[in-house]
Amino acid sequence: MRVLVTGGAGFIGSHLAQGLVDAGHRVRVLDNLRAGRRANLSAVAADVEFIEGDCSDASTGAKAARGMDVVYHQAAVPSVARSVEDPASAHRNSATATLTMLVAAKDAGVRRFIYAGSSSVYGDAATLPKREDMTPRPLSPYAVGKLSGEQYVRIFSSLYAMETVTLRYFNVFGPRQDPGSPYSGVISLFITSMLAGRVPVVYGDGKQSRDFTYVANVVDANLRALTAKGLKGQAVNVATGRRITLNALLKALAGEIGCDATALRGAGRSGDIKHSLADVRLARRLLGYRPTVDFATGLRRTVDWYRAAGKISAPPPRRSAVRAKRASGARPPSSSGTRDS
Repeated sequence: MRVLVTGGAGFIGSHLAQGLVDAGHRVRVLDNLRAGRRANLSAVAADVEFIEGDCSDASTGAKAARGMDVVYHQAAVPSVARSVEDPASAHRNSATATLTMLVAAKDAGVRRFIYAGSSSVYGDAATLPKREDMTPRPLSPYAVGKLSGEQYVRIFSSLYAMETVTLRYFNVFGPRQDPGSPYSGVISLFITSMLAGRVPVVYGDGKQSRDFTYVANVVDANLRALTAKGLKGQAVNVATGRRITLNALLKALAGEIGCDATALRGAGRSGDIKHSLADVRLARRLLGYRPTVDFATGLRRTVDWYRAAGKISAPPPRRSAVRAKRASGARPPSSSGTRDS
């Protein structure tokens, strides 16, 4: 099968591209390389056709979709905080880019369009777990853009007879997640800070919880969506159905890395939600999906990858010296945060 992966040089997209190649499909990747890296595709570089360009550009989208059977639209700037700072750019990179790729796919005769949605569309609704039939309550421009994309995905199925589905990702983590930005996923930031002996920052009281989902589970859901029957624009949660607080995450990482579970505390951030937990029963029914990698295993694999990737050249110190700095009012180097995928 001929498959296009937009954002295929990014964190999730590169894992998906590799999974598709391993499954025997012909893969084309479209990525503007602002967040993605060609190195993420090094394992399958000889088997992937690469187009550098932006999904929001109509001519680029048309070129990328031409001759494809399926489009996986993974491209995004997945940051709540960045969208609050620059809502116009967030809309362009999300809603506009999704509509552009849907039009390109329709015009190219693409049979199936699989969209990377986000748990952020649920907002801070008190009801847990989050079910697909709940009324969306987005709290940030990023979430609004993702929800707009979902609506386009839904109506393209009804208006143009295209098979479409939205996979709502919940806090994806794993190897290749870039920790080099304050907008990165919390797990990548915590791991790299703790491996280097720095103290991560928890924004809020640390009691906020997330349904952290290892990237291999997301790839599995996407591969199942390639052949699933009855796709008509549905939105489907992709997660584990379990939640972990940030305080528990710190403790688990400290045990894995061999350091203290110490953190600096910052004020809660605009657009962040308090709790996130998915109901994954629809994914089970529609896709046959069940998470195959649990949180502890995924966390271990992720820590091992950061160590093996050479991000850290020396073992981390214990935190007694850091505690002394905190007591004196000094602030050690740090970086961390949370976001919703």
